Amino acid sequence: MPETHVDPCGAVLERARALVEDRSLAHVRAWKTANPGALAIGYLPIYVPRPLFEALGCLPVALFGGGDELEIVRGDSYFQSYICHIPRSTLELGLSGHLDPLDGMVFPSICDVIRNLGGMWRMLFPDRYVAYLDIPQNFDMATGGRFFAHAMREIAEALGARGAKRLDAAALRRAIGGENARRASLERLDAIRRAEPWRLRASEAYLIARAGAGLPAATHRALVDEAVEAASRRPARLIDNARVVLRGSFCEQPPLDLIRSLEKAGCDIVDDDFQLGLRTIDGEIAVGEDEDPLDALARTYLQRGVATASRYIANDVKGAALVSRVRECGADGVVFAAASFCDPALLDQPMLEAALDRASIPHTSFKFAENNAQFQTIREQAGAFSDSVKLWGAER
Repeated sequence: MPETHVDPCGAVLERARALVEDRSLAHVRAWKTANPGALAIGYLPIYVPRPLFEALGCLPVALFGGGDELEIVRGDSYFQSYICHIPRSTLELGLSGHLDPLDGMVFPSICDVIRNLGGMWRMLFPDRYVAYLDIPQNFDMATGGRFFAHAMREIAEALGARGAKRLDAAALRRAIGGENARRASLERLDAIRRAEPWRLRASEAYLIARAGAGLPAATHRALVDEAVEAASRRPARLIDNARVVLRGSFCEQPPLDLIRSLEKAGCDIVDDDFQLGLRTIDGEIAVGEDEDPLDALARTYLQRGVATASRYIANDVKGAALVSRVRECGADGVVFAAASFCDPALLDQPMLEAALDRASIPHTSFKFAENNAQFQTIREQAGAFSDSVKLWGAER
């Protein structure tokens, strides 16, 4: 009898894939059935303070558009052709009933397109809760921190009026603890693919991370821990690929097959910003013994929020954080993969490229849309980039 190889990660990856492809949010419907009267609140990228919603007894559900399997019919009629794809597919999901399990939507400040989408949502779905969350760009606790804490209290009061639990400091402390535990598990997942990218590919880590978009923190943590344990039992097969950091995909997400195409082209993606909302805070959220946990949420965002195109950096050097990350990961170069017409990513990119040039770090770039289906040109470009950095190397 021939020996049959069973992938230790196979089962958990299949469960994660099913969650990622669940565009009609069947798992959210199941959660609401198990929690009668509780609210499910959707939100757009990049970041909302998920522990706030869990403390209110709500399920936060991150939305990333419709992907490459959704046909856009009505969504196109609301937007001009020269903007990114995610607002069209999100509207299509809403208008076609896929998002009916959601009792409300939060639109964080990231760009004008998402702001406008929030306004449309308010008109199209007047019976549902809609909020625009202005993430602070002033990082003084007395100003930006006070403003952010006030914005979170307003959300809590509005959801309370719709049936959510009253904001309670003890519940928020527990929710923050749950988020810290989930974040620690994600860091263990990321550590595996940084150290041994052949043991857990970036496309697989992506599925595991994104599967948590509509799960409570504790449930997602268990899934991540299962993936980490299973990956440790996978047979190691060292592959001499180029190690790359990927940037630019923090909102609209590339098709999974595009990520796999990069891997097949010889790129080990050892760090990325695909699911930046789950990694916006660098490290854990610490709550002082006598501190209001809501203030701790605000303070942590101000003091330890990671660099991204939608975050003001004042007099800091644009691109310095990316250069540091490349060196921390031992990467050979950077791949910029931004969604077409993504203003924040594409306006940031020249400054990031200049910082990489000054540091003699190779880079390449391309654009995508979530509904792309052909990747041959991108694969050839990535393959040439991988070969060049492996042949001629880079100064670190």
